[in-house]
Amino acid sequence: MKQDNELAQLDIVNPDAPTMPLRSLDVVWFQVSGTICNLRCEHCFISCSPENDKFGFMSLDACRPYLDESKQLCAKEYYFTGGEPFANPNMGDILDLTLRDYGPATVLTNATLFRDATAKRLRDMVEAHGRTLELRVSLDGYSAEMNDPIRGEGTFERAMDGVSKLVACGFEPIITITRTWCGCDEEVLSGFVAMLRERGYAQPRLKILPLLKLGAEVGRAGGYCDQARVTHEMMSQRTSGDLVCATARLVTDRGVWVCPILPDSSSARMGKTLADSLAPYPLRHAACYTCFQHGAICSNTEE
Repeated sequence: MKQDNELAQLDIVNPDAPTMPLRSLDVVWFQVSGTICNLRCEHCFISCSPENDKFGFMSLDACRPYLDESKQLCAKEYYFTGGEPFANPNMGDILDLTLRDYGPATVLTNATLFRDATAKRLRDMVEAHGRTLELRVSLDGYSAEMNDPIRGEGTFERAMDGVSKLVACGFEPIITITRTWCGCDEEVLSGFVAMLRERGYAQPRLKILPLLKLGAEVGRAGGYCDQARVTHEMMSQRTSGDLVCATARLVTDRGVWVCPILPDSSSARMGKTLADSLAPYPLRHAACYTCFQHGAICSNTEE
């Protein structure tokens, strides 16, 4: 398939990797804005940008068959990512349909495109449909000096304006921070808590993510070493049920992938439908090692 051949290949570092069965399809991810983003973050593991159209926007009509199929497969919740989901003009309608007919949802966003009307519409959806809507807002510093060198000039204040709009509408967004610093996590978390409280977010929710050494991050700080691999022995020593591939799949405009971390690998594509994707998957990529080490990096689990 020509489109698949155009995808960048991630190294398969471990051809003898252990496999992860799909225990149940609890979560369906939608890469609803593809790789298109209004920002160009230096650590982005799929190198999203305004020009990167490797994966494109998904329309409401494109999402609906997957939502219907997911319901038949007893999915419990839905995550929307990108790129920047709110760059997709269909995002509001897709989210409204999901909350109305399918289940609770989470959106991963940089919050820089929010207007007052955006936050109000999100609040109105929750009130109308009675389902949980989580917003995960990406920030990489508790000041412009810490955040903007990674995410772009002016992004800190724009993101905080979006967070303020969400808080004013009754949301408690999860502030998601990628670990780009050296030193103590507690100091960084304390800095975020103090800054957020000063700006009116009384009980901040925080989640730290490990770096995924893929995409733009390879150019910023380097890729994975040869030893980054999941082995059969490692699998025998711990429970891996918190790995996203045990309970979830990713839908894109090019079909279904094993997880939201590996869309740049055509070998992680599992088929055209969710039913095609139910088989076990080998943990053969270097990024699988990061998931194995940290667990639950894609879920809403907080620090």
